Amino acid sequence: MMTAYEPRLGDLVEDTGGKKVGKVMGFIGLYVQLRPVGGGVEWDAKPEKLRPVTVADALSAGVAVANARSRGERA
Repeated sequence: MMTAYEPRLGDLVEDTGGKKVGKVMGFIGLYVQLRPVGGGVEWDAKPEKLRPVTVADALSAGVAVANARSRGERA
C-alpha cells in the first residue's frame, strides 16, 4: 500500500495541477500555500496534487528563474 505524500514547511514540491515548482510556505484549511522558487506571489494547491521534487527538478527550476532574470523578465 502506497502512502500519500505529506508536505512539510520548507519542502520543495511540484504542483502537478499547475505544473509549477514551489516552496511550501504554510497550510490554510485544505490547501498548501506555495511560493515560486525565485520568489513572488504565493498560490494555493491541493495536497493531493503535490509531489516532492528531485534534485534535478530543483536545479532546473532555479536555472529557469536565473535565465528569466537575465532576460529582464519577472520570474
